[in-house]
Amino acid sequence: MSYFVWAVILVIVLLLAWFSTRMSKQEEDDDLHDTGLAILEFGRAFPNEAIRALHATANGQAVFVRLHDNKAGFMRHMRNHYACHLIEPGTVRVRPLAKDTDFAVEFLDAPFHNGEFTFATPQQAAEVSLWLLGNYVAPSDIEVAETQGKATS
Repeated sequence: MSYFVWAVILVIVLLLAWFSTRMSKQEEDDDLHDTGLAILEFGRAFPNEAIRALHATANGQAVFVRLHDNKAGFMRHMRNHYACHLIEPGTVRVRPLAKDTDFAVEFLDAPFHNGEFTFATPQQAAEVSLWLLGNYVAPSDIEVAETQGKATS
């Protein structure tokens, strides 16, 4: 009889330990959606860049950042930290996918960040894709195009 009681107690302790580790894992996953943490991590990586807006993907594994001078940034969750990337003009390609909340991104200067990203709403996906596409053309190319436009008028 006493072996049975000890076996039940052992099973209860093991279940409590399993549930407590699952709960702490859930809390860590919830931290991924913390925009304050994302702002701090990006600010630590790029202290001279001012953030205008940011949008996290639906699963919280990636955050796209819009910066003050219409540049863009990208953050990907890597186990226990964010890998931050400043997107240089002309180094990103965006391709739409079947659903209007999804698109694929190819980073020409950081291919390990390439992937397909899903957002909570189509509006978020559209806004982020516009940030990335607006960042596609280098400012010097815009100045040349404006100069040529003024010369032809």
